[in-house]
Amino acid sequence: MSAIDDARRTRAPEPEPGHVREDAAGFDFRTPSVDRAAAERAAAHRSALERADRTAPARRPMAPGPSAAPLLGPVGPAPARRKRRAGIDHHENVFIAPRAEGRLHNPVMVLLVLVATAGILLYAQFLLNPAHRGDFLPYTMVIVAESVLVIHALISAWTILSGGVDPRDFAFHQAQDALYDRAAIVHDGLDQVPNQWPLMVRGREIDVDVFITVYGEEIDKIAATVEAAIAIKGRHRTWVLDDGRDDEVRRLASRLGARYVRRLTGHGAKAGNINHALTLAKGEFFAVFDADFVPKPEFLHETVPFFVDEGVSFVQTPQTYGNLVNLVSRGAGYMQAVFYRYIQPGRNRFNAAFCVGTNVIFRRTAVDDIGGIYTDSKSEDVWTSMRLHERGWKSIYIPKELATGDAPETIEAYSKQQLRWATGGFEILLTHNPLSPRRRLTIDQRLQYLVTSTFYLTGIAPGLLLLVPPLEIYFDLRPMNLSISFGQWLLYYAGFYVMQIVLAFYTLMSFRWETLMLAAVSFPIYAKALWNVITGKEQSWHVTGANRGRAPSPFNFIIPQVLTFVFLALTSFVAAWRDIGIGHLTLATAWNVTNTIILGAFIIAAAREGSATRLAEKLRDRLAARASGAVPTAAPTSAPTPALASSPTPAPASAPASAAAPSPAEREPVPALAARADTWPFPNRTGGTVQPDRAARGSETVASTPAPAPAPAAVPAPVPASAVTRREHRTTRRTELGR
Repeated sequence: MSAIDDARRTRAPEPEPGHVREDAAGFDFRTPSVDRAAAERAAAHRSALERADRTAPARRPMAPGPSAAPLLGPVGPAPARRKRRAGIDHHENVFIAPRAEGRLHNPVMVLLVLVATAGILLYAQFLLNPAHRGDFLPYTMVIVAESVLVIHALISAWTILSGGVDPRDFAFHQAQDALYDRAAIVHDGLDQVPNQWPLMVRGREIDVDVFITVYGEEIDKIAATVEAAIAIKGRHRTWVLDDGRDDEVRRLASRLGARYVRRLTGHGAKAGNINHALTLAKGEFFAVFDADFVPKPEFLHETVPFFVDEGVSFVQTPQTYGNLVNLVSRGAGYMQAVFYRYIQPGRNRFNAAFCVGTNVIFRRTAVDDIGGIYTDSKSEDVWTSMRLHERGWKSIYIPKELATGDAPETIEAYSKQQLRWATGGFEILLTHNPLSPRRRLTIDQRLQYLVTSTFYLTGIAPGLLLLVPPLEIYFDLRPMNLSISFGQWLLYYAGFYVMQIVLAFYTLMSFRWETLMLAAVSFPIYAKALWNVITGKEQSWHVTGANRGRAPSPFNFIIPQVLTFVFLALTSFVAAWRDIGIGHLTLATAWNVTNTIILGAFIIAAAREGSATRLAEKLRDRLAARASGAVPTAAPTSAPTPALASSPTPAPASAPASAAAPSPAEREPVPALAARADTWPFPNRTGGTVQPDRAARGSETVASTPAPAPAPAAVPAPVPASAVTRREHRTTRRTELGR
């Protein structure tokens, strides 16, 4: 029997207007209040029913284990329901005010997309007009690059216009209303412990596992994610899957109450890590979060009800970022805003929304049906999604922010992230072409996956267009033979490019030049990814933001951009000298200067990042040097010195007893240095200070120096000063991209 039939069989008639139901678990369901007398009668009736429930036989406790059958249906005590099934019972069945269903797009958005589509078509007609054809080489380069951009823009517009329907239908809302076993919550006294509320789907309690994949991320980020995952509403088990094999992560999981898993090998990278955990976890559903994505408490509340449809394989939510603090993080974060807000919802119409690797929940049987998460690619998320769709499973994307993570903050992190993503897309194109007759996909799914696999060609296109102005400046090779005025050309050009910017501006509610800059300068990354796939070069796994050693120079990752900038700067000088000679500014000169400025801004950003990195390393070195200074331990005192009491960095205890103690003037600047270097005073994640006896046991840190000599009973043992410091988690403004 379907979930809808179950609900029709159990749902009672609608209560009187003004009825308010608030049970012991704190659930509050309301209908419009229009009759005070009716509300009072309903409250009196509810009190009488609650008194009757207290006299009912006590419920037996639920046996543990995933195979235990639920003692209750979605709502209300089971014994009372059996006695009153034939009558009308407002206590058993609570009326839920219907949600307003509607389209996700407003008329302004639809209008902008339509105008942008018209601009795309006009620009394509302008390029393909034989009368405008110029010299063969630059014209071919322009046609190839612009064709990629135009085709992707058209398909994106079509996808956006297709995504106006909210996937949360009547069945979803009905399943969400019956998601918690409220009688069990009241009986077991769990009303104040929402992360232990039993979850029900189709009248049966389900088991959910939450996986947090870890691979060298900073310990404070991992702690924030684990704490948030444990606090998710709904009974579940939280697992820390540590491929970094860090004992500190193991202690963290033990302290917070999460299960810890460590593999012996790193085969399959993140996908292999999840597959290994699936051999241990037995839940019917499992959610996956990267270590730097902090989930919200309502994650399961907003996603699990979709699984009332037994054909749904996974539910994906957007990636949103809370660390948009510099040029790279803002550009990388806002670059994905249109995709998560409009493109992914549009793919719901074609059952082609794909997994993005985090903030997702899977049905276990669906993943088992395809042999587990795909391990032969670094973009295991897209590959797993495509294999599920080939097997006939459904996917759902909801544009609701349910987890907040970190965008790459450095050029190194951004380059590695984009290289990994682009490699996965090109692998699909060249090894698993969606258009192949062997692919068991619908026409719409084939088209959407073709767009996914070729998307990063749009990042290579700017590299081709950068070379067009120099061909005219040096060799007088023109891409277009313009028989129209400059104003007409500008109208065609603006119809395409300016409307794309306007559409992005409407999405972000502001102009983000960082996004345009990164899109224009990332072509070497995508070209390298394409070359790696063609040649079969293996790409090593890198985690965004995971770097515990000394950060390399950002210029190590942008050598092609630097060389291109130098070439364009010299070309701009030559073009300006030429234009001075002919007496007017040419379009090629303006185009080349614009490209030079864009690349120059990126180079300046890299220089600033390198300078900030060097400054931070100097501060850390100074702090480490001061921490390695000598402090006498042979003459213990009855109380700590004022400098030790006020300093957030404990004094070292491994120096010889004969060494002279630093003066207060030398010790006083240490707190300021610690604050500037963004380091933990001592690795206690709860905000307090680690007790000396706990540190001596090595429960939080591992000392690299011998233990200090025993001190008198009145004085605790000194804290080792060689404890590893951690970068303090910055509190940054929270920016929403998916809402």
